Amino acid sequence: MGFIHKSNLEAPLISQSPPPPTKMDPTADDTSKSYWRFRKQDFFPEPTFQNFSTYLSSLSATPHRVKDRLLGRSSDSNELLRSKKQSENEMKKCLTWWDLIWLGFGSVVGSGIFTITGQETHDHAGPAIVLAYALSGLSALLSVFCYTEFAVEIPIAGGSFSFLRIELGDFIAFIAAGNILLEGLVGAAGLGRSWSSYLASLIKSDPDFLRYKVNSFAEGFNLLDPLAVVVLIVVNGFAMTGTKRTSMLNWISSVLGAAVIVFVIIVGFIHGKEENLHPFFPYGAGGVFKAAAIVFWSYTGFDMVANMAEEVKNPSRDIPIGLVGSMSLITVVYCLMALALAMLVKYTQVDVNAAYSVVFEHIGMNWAKYLVSIVALKGMTTSMLVGSMGQARYTTQIARSHMIPPWFALVHPKTGTPIYATLLITSGSCILAFFSSLDVLSSVLSFSTLFIFMLMAVALLVRRYYVKDVTPKGDITKFIVSLIVIFCSSLGITILWKSQEKKWIGYAISGILWFLGTLGMALTSKHRIPKVWGVPLVPWLPSLSIAMNIFLIGSLGGVAIQRFLYCSAIMLVYYLLAGVHATYDVAHMAEEERKLEEGKENIDQGTS
Repeated sequence: MGFIHKSNLEAPLISQSPPPPTKMDPTADDTSKSYWRFRKQDFFPEPTFQNFSTYLSSLSATPHRVKDRLLGRSSDSNELLRSKKQSENEMKKCLTWWDLIWLGFGSVVGSGIFTITGQETHDHAGPAIVLAYALSGLSALLSVFCYTEFAVEIPIAGGSFSFLRIELGDFIAFIAAGNILLEGLVGAAGLGRSWSSYLASLIKSDPDFLRYKVNSFAEGFNLLDPLAVVVLIVVNGFAMTGTKRTSMLNWISSVLGAAVIVFVIIVGFIHGKEENLHPFFPYGAGGVFKAAAIVFWSYTGFDMVANMAEEVKNPSRDIPIGLVGSMSLITVVYCLMALALAMLVKYTQVDVNAAYSVVFEHIGMNWAKYLVSIVALKGMTTSMLVGSMGQARYTTQIARSHMIPPWFALVHPKTGTPIYATLLITSGSCILAFFSSLDVLSSVLSFSTLFIFMLMAVALLVRRYYVKDVTPKGDITKFIVSLIVIFCSSLGITILWKSQEKKWIGYAISGILWFLGTLGMALTSKHRIPKVWGVPLVPWLPSLSIAMNIFLIGSLGGVAIQRFLYCSAIMLVYYLLAGVHATYDVAHMAEEERKLEEGKENIDQGTS
């Protein structure tokens, strides 16, 4: 439990006064004022990487450095003040709650609602698909609450990376950072491939029509997709030109898309038949839960909006309205669209590949299927656009911490955007999109997203219940025990569900343990109160978020978990060879600077 360690290792990360210029200070060298530079000092300014000898010396101290960073935590002031200096230029505060609502709409409402809804209505939920969307929407909204409280108090570009670094420590933040970058690369690549597939299907009813097959490549990597690469380059290129300009393009296109969605809902209710809703639960409650786990992916993307907090004009007002408002609106829209489909056609007759297009043909509105296609393509485009903006800002904050080279943290003085970070995400996603099929990409993305959402709920609980040198040992013990009980009971429910165990006694015991664990935490004293906006019903809502995310992770299957572990192992190798040494140097150089400042203050006081 590194996040409750009471050592002075927090000190290197919480210096609130500006440090004097050092070799790692981007403002110390006049030549650094030029944005377009590619010097070694910009990539590896830390003492560890000065030469091969210093690097070998640092490698020999790896165990000590890992222990140091495992227990080190950041602070609000460090993330808000000190780390931002690495970017040299400020991002422009130009977003309002209106922008955030439509950024949320643009990032979340993609092609998923048009493709997954038909599949899950036919295969798992029937007319109860509306309940599956409601359950998934609730899970997403719980995560939105956690993100919102952090984003209001720490309006920084790092999003979940910064929040986890403050509450759970450097090492957990690194694991999250690796998954954040993985999520960004895979998510963008998946959207690029989907865009290509959808356009190809419109032209020739063949999703692979615009791809080139190479038989000598492995299955899943042998369909080359140049169109996906072109789309990603164009969208990411536009995102580099300026945040406000990109936001305006997003909300204009999203408003037009929303108008078409309203049309789909109205047509569904006018031409729908109530008898198509019977039976409402053809596959039982189990089918609803299975569908909920799958349609959850239609809600992903809101975390990209939280990453825009540094560019919000009035964070305390705009972020809660923008994040909570957009997700509430999206949940209602999804439920109404799912209900409209269920009323228009019997669930057994729903087309699993193009549900809405086929159902419009069924009622004699062949022209309407083109509207559906336009909205789907629009949704994928805006998802890529907002995803590019959000992931670039994630990457910027990770680079500010020196977990990756700080060169990627630089913000362009004219556009106010992190161009280097955007280029990193663009190049990686283009490579993946060119080679990898959608099924390979989706299983990796799913686990990473849910894993981070779960960590965010834990971080929120830590923030409320643990304050260094303030929380008594007795309360720390109660908190840890309660958190362990919540985890174990949530895992127990998931294991029972996966084993298809139908005995209610097991679920009852796990449910009671979850309730008691959460109750025990509720009876423990909180030691931090939100300054502006806070998640209601703490610890109940974050605890429920933990349980739901663990349950959804358990529904992914062994292949997704295996790929996640492989990717995490690669990240750990990088951390041991580079990441831990860079962050160790940054922390301890800051500590030396702090001691020098304190000594200088003492001398000044003595002379006075």
